[in-house]
Amino acid sequence: MGRTNLIVSLSVLSFVFLNFKGMSATRSFTIDYDHNTFVKDGQPFRYISGSLHYARVHHLYWKDRLAKMYMAGLDAVQTYVPWNLHEPKHSTYNFEGTADLETFLRMAQEAGLLVILRAGPYICGEWDMGGLPSWLLKNPNIRLRTSDPEYLMYVDSWMGVLLPKVKPFLYANGGPIITVQIENEYGSYPACDHKYIRHLLKLFKSHLGEDVVYFSTDGPSKGMLECGTLQGIYTTVDFGPGGNASRYFEVQQLFEPQGPLVNSEYYTGWLDHWGQRHQSKAPTEIVNYLDDILQLGANVNMYMFEGGTNFAFWNGANGNELAYSPQPTSYDYDAPLTEAGDPNEKYLAIRTLIGKYKKLPPGNIPPATPKYAYGKTEMSRIATLYEALSTISPSDPISSDYPISMEDIQQDFGFVLYRTQLQANYTLPTALTITGIRDRGYVLVDKNPIGILKRNTQVTLNMTGYINSTLDILVENMGRLNYGCCINDSKGIISNVTLGGVVLKSWQIYSLDLSKAQPSSLKLVPETRPTSLEDLPSGPLQIPSFFIGTLPSGPAGGPQDTFLKLTGWSKGQAFINGFNLGRYWPAEGPQMTLYVPAVVLNATTNTLILFETEHSPCKASNPFSVCVVEFVDKPILNSTIPPVEETEEVDGSLDLGVLEEYEWENMAVLASSSAERDTDYQEYEVDRMDEPLYVVDGIPDPVERPDSSAAAAPDVEDNAKSDGKEDSCWLDVVKTAARFVAEVLCFFTSIPVLVWGYL
Repeated sequence: MGRTNLIVSLSVLSFVFLNFKGMSATRSFTIDYDHNTFVKDGQPFRYISGSLHYARVHHLYWKDRLAKMYMAGLDAVQTYVPWNLHEPKHSTYNFEGTADLETFLRMAQEAGLLVILRAGPYICGEWDMGGLPSWLLKNPNIRLRTSDPEYLMYVDSWMGVLLPKVKPFLYANGGPIITVQIENEYGSYPACDHKYIRHLLKLFKSHLGEDVVYFSTDGPSKGMLECGTLQGIYTTVDFGPGGNASRYFEVQQLFEPQGPLVNSEYYTGWLDHWGQRHQSKAPTEIVNYLDDILQLGANVNMYMFEGGTNFAFWNGANGNELAYSPQPTSYDYDAPLTEAGDPNEKYLAIRTLIGKYKKLPPGNIPPATPKYAYGKTEMSRIATLYEALSTISPSDPISSDYPISMEDIQQDFGFVLYRTQLQANYTLPTALTITGIRDRGYVLVDKNPIGILKRNTQVTLNMTGYINSTLDILVENMGRLNYGCCINDSKGIISNVTLGGVVLKSWQIYSLDLSKAQPSSLKLVPETRPTSLEDLPSGPLQIPSFFIGTLPSGPAGGPQDTFLKLTGWSKGQAFINGFNLGRYWPAEGPQMTLYVPAVVLNATTNTLILFETEHSPCKASNPFSVCVVEFVDKPILNSTIPPVEETEEVDGSLDLGVLEEYEWENMAVLASSSAERDTDYQEYEVDRMDEPLYVVDGIPDPVERPDSSAAAAPDVEDNAKSDGKEDSCWLDVVKTAARFVAEVLCFFTSIPVLVWGYL
């Protein structure tokens, strides 16, 4: 332990035994800067916390998970508030079921846990669009996460609904909330708009009051912290195992020279991406490094303590204009509690470590929820996409000369069908090109699948067809970018579609709602089925279709958790009893099973519906053939897939999905070319010169900042239908990499100054 850490520890001890002797406690939560500690009810307080996102756990399991966190010895639960979950349409609010935030806060308090609330408006969290609602993108020129007046208007409106609900749960008001985060990792976003952060602080104070501990979270980099925080917001950092924890906290102390050390995201594992290795961290590595943090007297939140599940379409994605890596349905995160909420070896090791630093609560750890292998279920095709089209798209299609985005037709998630008629004969293979495919396009000519277009990596395929043939492109939104420069990630087709270099026009656009594909509605589909191989191809691709099956009988005591295993299936969406379990993609991996909570199952009949977009194990030549899925009692999240290089180039697209923790932050690139940024900022200039003011030993200390000319606005999608050209980010990658190198040099050269300052 270094001299700085020893001074911090002795200061806290003297604070405990000298300053608080005989002091009467009141219900309050504050910071004592003189003694570098939080103060709870008049006593020094250090928290050990864990993250659980209420939106990723079925609300009927909240009580179980919170009890397990409490029995691990945690003081608090940290959670995000996803704006898009609560306001799916502008001025339409949802606080029911898994969106019932107030019940979650109440349950946390009843479980004996405090709450660290990360209220947004942006949260990241590997959640679709970082929690921002996609309806914001109806204006392609909106500047997300800046002081753009239009964006702030929507933020003010949302916070005017959220924060009054939160206020009764503040600790001073008798509730569990001890700290409130404003925004999230803003230092990793290129705008660096302090006017925006100042507006948020004022907004939060107007609803919650002046005496709340507001905080920010950023990576332990001077550049990130300069843009991520502001006077009046307590600066905290986030980092996982590896490196020197003392040095990371010294970076925090550059901005908070007095006050408690806080790691708001100590990574217990890491996130997965489709087609890449399952991420895991050994319990010994996590526990040993956590011990290092606790020895420093620091406050720590473990991210994640339970990861949970990206049910339905809620997963996010990482990337930029050059790379796109969506996250899978499971958000297991290799956390101490599994995706299904079960304590594992890591949980027990962390609990034992916490017992070294505080008294553990008496009693037994709640057991794992029971699991049951229901066995194999026969699935049969109930309808093709075309047969079900009037059911899942009951409204008339939208007519447009050119394709328009999913947001433009007021659809947030799922699938959109784009249709046009060919105006010429194409007897020789001709290039169909869509540079703006977001994110996966299934191409069919006269109901015959011919190939798949993929964002960035495969935007052209060859096809043939005849005049008046129907060209269908079924586009899947695989999750909006949740981090970095390009979170204004419009979906659908956002460029021209060309065939042989000729722009295709006169489109019919169908908004699809898969939730309408229920047994009662699909039974209304005519019983006629295709019989020829042309209508139901036998090749690697089949017509996207719905399949239905009924689970075998379950255990006598009632439903139990289970896992849906889809061996032989390719890619699609799964529903059980109308509950959207999420995406499956065993053809890509690493996730091979979907978690099925017992609370969505019935004691008697349970109906499974699959929307398979590529290829089922059913015989293509027999549309009535039966194939199977299996319900097992253990998850499979780590299927063997081809090894992925650390930085792999595919068709000129940099795969950033495999980069480790801070590599993502250090590669946060800007979204548009320098010339376009200059134009953007003439149109709307973000305030970087209005600097925060830090106080060191009572002396105002303005922090040196980069020149404002380096600022860049967030990416704005170009919806003009000209040549489909997309922007390049390579220049910005170079700039950002250079900035990172400079920050590293700055950090190491500042160490002697830090040491001298504490001598």
